[in-house]
Amino acid sequence: MAAVTFELLKQCPQTGARAGLLHTPHGVFKTPMFMPVGTQATVKAMSPAELHSIGAEIILSNTYHLFLRPGHKLVQEAGGLHGFMNWERGILTDSGGFQVFSLTDLRKINEDGVNFRSHIDGSEQFLGPERATEVQMALGADIIMAFDECIPYPAEYDYAKNSMLRTTRWARRCLDTHTRKDQALFGIVQGGMYKDLRAQSARDLVEMDFPGYAIGGLSVGEPKDIMYDLLDYTAPLLPETKPRYLMGVGSPDCLVEGVLRGIDMFDCVLPTRIARNGTIMTRRGKVVVRNAEYARDFTPLDPACDCYACKNFTRAYVRHLFKAEEILGLRLTTMHNLHFLIKLMGEMREAILQDALPEFYREFWQRYRI
Repeated sequence: MAAVTFELLKQCPQTGARAGLLHTPHGVFKTPMFMPVGTQATVKAMSPAELHSIGAEIILSNTYHLFLRPGHKLVQEAGGLHGFMNWERGILTDSGGFQVFSLTDLRKINEDGVNFRSHIDGSEQFLGPERATEVQMALGADIIMAFDECIPYPAEYDYAKNSMLRTTRWARRCLDTHTRKDQALFGIVQGGMYKDLRAQSARDLVEMDFPGYAIGGLSVGEPKDIMYDLLDYTAPLLPETKPRYLMGVGSPDCLVEGVLRGIDMFDCVLPTRIARNGTIMTRRGKVVVRNAEYARDFTPLDPACDCYACKNFTRAYVRHLFKAEEILGLRLTTMHNLHFLIKLMGEMREAILQDALPEFYREFWQRYRI
């Protein structure tokens, strides 16, 4: 039996949104889900116990960063990521491809993989499909990702096509390398902003029969209406019986629109990154609590939220913490943002199960301001 399987419980007849269960070696988790990002084997500002308390089920770690420091072999000696970071629930690792390809001036691509210079010490390094898969097997996550090329926006058609075809060839090599039976390797659909390339990528990957599929190369600077149009087109090309994962998307509006289009899994650094800059997410849009207008605002961070931060502290206090450069401030905003997104996903799941997603969608957009 596959290490990770997807159980579809309910599909919204009007939109195609899905409520399901993701079965993994470290638990059964509800979808749709938002997965907090713990790039270096830690979700910034949050302890595992705090993540558990806000309902986080699967968290991400980054192959590129852990490959460079402390090294995948050290993590393996510690019992894999679950033992190393003391997290008993699910873990997903990305392949490192996005980070490598973002080093525009420090890397060279060929059919074997990518030669690059470490951003830490400038040392020469290499990652390719075999190496990235071997590193992820050592890290021991429940779900690992095929090595792919994430191209920038905009990109010319020929460049996008050649990149997509290479990504497909690399996906096959990842499959041939992967041997761990207790983890699942997901394929990643690429193809830039071109529907025919997305269709070919999806078709070729589905033929390889991965246990799950990600849609990569979106939310890379393109207008949101283009992303939504591509999701409308691409998601139905993927098997209904396998989980669908939209990589790198984490704003409330994009999560709502993504769920509406049949996506089951999301991740993004956005909620933790903006939290460290003093910005919180709410049903009415962003609130920058660092701003002077909140200096005497003694209401909760988000009056509609029941997280620990909102139940116990005011905007005025949290603003003071940021102005005083106290660590507690960014911890509270981080906790709120992750709690907010995880709860939002739970509410959408319940709306799907109760045949009420269209009403939820209308109410969301009546209040939300980008």
